[in-house]
Amino acid sequence: MAELVSPIVRRMQQEARQDPGAFWARAAEELPWFRKWDVAFDWQFPTFRWFVGGQTNMAYNCLDQHVQRGWGGHTALIYLNERGERQLFTYAQLRREVERTAAALRGLGMGKGDRLTIYMPVCPEAIVLMLAAVRIGAIHSVVFAGFGAQALADRIAASGSRLVFTADVSYRRGGEVRLKEIVDQALALGGNEVERVVVLRRTADGAPMSPDRDLYWDDFLKRGEGEDGRHEVMEANEPAYILATSGTTARPKLAVHVHGGYQVGIYSAARWCFGLRPTDVWWATSDIGWAVGHSYTVYGPLLVGCTSIAYEGALDYPGPEVLWRVVEEFGVTGIFTSPTAVRLLMRYGEDAARGFDLSSLERVFCAGEVLNAPAWEWLQKVVLQDRIPVIDHWWQTETGGPVIGNPYGLGMLPIKPGSAGVPLPGMEVAVVGPEGQELGPGEKGILVIKRPFPSLTPTLWGEPERYGQDYWQRVPGVYFTGDSAHLDEDGYVWFAGRADEVIKIAAHRIGTIEVESAFLKHPAVAEAGVTGRPDPVRGEVISAFVALKQGQRPSEELRRELLETVRRELGPVAVVGDINFVGMLPKTRSGKIMRRVLKAVVLDRDPGDISTIEDEGSVEEARQAWLQMRQEMGQAAQ
Repeated sequence: MAELVSPIVRRMQQEARQDPGAFWARAAEELPWFRKWDVAFDWQFPTFRWFVGGQTNMAYNCLDQHVQRGWGGHTALIYLNERGERQLFTYAQLRREVERTAAALRGLGMGKGDRLTIYMPVCPEAIVLMLAAVRIGAIHSVVFAGFGAQALADRIAASGSRLVFTADVSYRRGGEVRLKEIVDQALALGGNEVERVVVLRRTADGAPMSPDRDLYWDDFLKRGEGEDGRHEVMEANEPAYILATSGTTARPKLAVHVHGGYQVGIYSAARWCFGLRPTDVWWATSDIGWAVGHSYTVYGPLLVGCTSIAYEGALDYPGPEVLWRVVEEFGVTGIFTSPTAVRLLMRYGEDAARGFDLSSLERVFCAGEVLNAPAWEWLQKVVLQDRIPVIDHWWQTETGGPVIGNPYGLGMLPIKPGSAGVPLPGMEVAVVGPEGQELGPGEKGILVIKRPFPSLTPTLWGEPERYGQDYWQRVPGVYFTGDSAHLDEDGYVWFAGRADEVIKIAAHRIGTIEVESAFLKHPAVAEAGVTGRPDPVRGEVISAFVALKQGQRPSEELRRELLETVRRELGPVAVVGDINFVGMLPKTRSGKIMRRVLKAVVLDRDPGDISTIEDEGSVEEARQAWLQMRQEMGQAAQ
């Protein structure tokens, strides 16, 4: 890799290895501090702290610093929704709204260390509320406003929130989802400490209200009259927010992100990985309920001082041209989206992008799942015609920001389609085997992180022991990511899926991502999800669920072509037992394929908790496709 990286990246990597505390201290000095830290890095395994004794406030650094340096008239936030509504806020306007909301929170008795849950759509009030909570030292827990009552109840209880903020409705694909009613159902389940529910009224009818507990947003703001909206001075290691990880197989794990280390980490990644600068118009298409929405719709862009777009709605409603229209209308310079979104747009074809002026766009980044090479090639070469780079990268809710990527802001490396890139400056990783031994190039194992970095969550809310067990003791001495991967000769990281999703065929281990990428090589395929199912001869074979592009139809001929494509790409070891055609795959609302649900379908088991699923109908569709395939296989055997 030494021959590929730029001299500045090579120097930064070396400095970080030699003295991580000094390296990140230099990065931290780019942000304002009320008081400088006493110790940059304190690691008492597995516990660690960054910038110990330093005093700061992340919301202050997102807004006040820019206003004070004369940047108050610069546009901070552009809100859009699928109904065509728009709102723009300058940095000065956004600060005024945040101050007013901070005062209202104090008027309801909220203060340093108190928790509140935000169950709201992507809208200005929700973003203002996030910043206001951080401003007064309260701790927000944003719950994606697509989760059902039980998932919401679990997250409210785990956070110990005193307040819940919601809206009467959210907008999705031309319809309205009645959020307040879901909140009422969640609170009725009990086990919570909620004192007040604040409702943003968006419709004439409003929502059912409990007079002693509920109040509308306007009445909430009146509680701030006579209160102070000033910022609280926070020690660097005090929590800014907590956020449930995206896993769905156990009770929620609430990752803690703190004022000091988190903002240093995401600000540095914004500059080094994404190349963000104050003149950018930046659009991270994520919902605020996910880590990307926190780090790169709200906090990261505002720390840099650029313009951030927040969009409420689906990227293909009212039509598949939404993304391209927004780029043209607002002169978007950078996009952060998901591979799922790319594959969604790929289903509609490139014609949707034609006729729009995309000349402002300088780079596109993807994360969430592996950006399969065919999807990358479609966006990079067909739609964008190789004019700008499409860059994959990897991180987790727990890491706060990117770990593996391409240092676009420091000197971009060659792109290897299908690879997430290389460890970014300050990140030290390895791929290890079952006994924790480091593996060489081409050897598949588990990606681990050797040393903490500032944006890495230092604990789980209320569960410090679980944090140590789940992340630092699975492979002793290193952080366990749970993702299967290998390194190539140049140091690029190639992910194969979650470690517990690897398919074992006749003693060969094949990653789900590898197989899905092979299916995507066929021009008829829009998406594929695979899992292993038992086989008496090989141990396991591949069960594939395939969604086709518009205009394509299932057929036996297509099924044979797909089998040949996979065999050509992966060799005879990748034995496909069945191919099931579906209209949609079971996915979480953050766009990740729920392979455990596919596993449950082929094993005829209860899929368990599916409260995070995007469309429950996708489970039944997968089940019916599998039953039909099993019937056909039975008839063929006779």
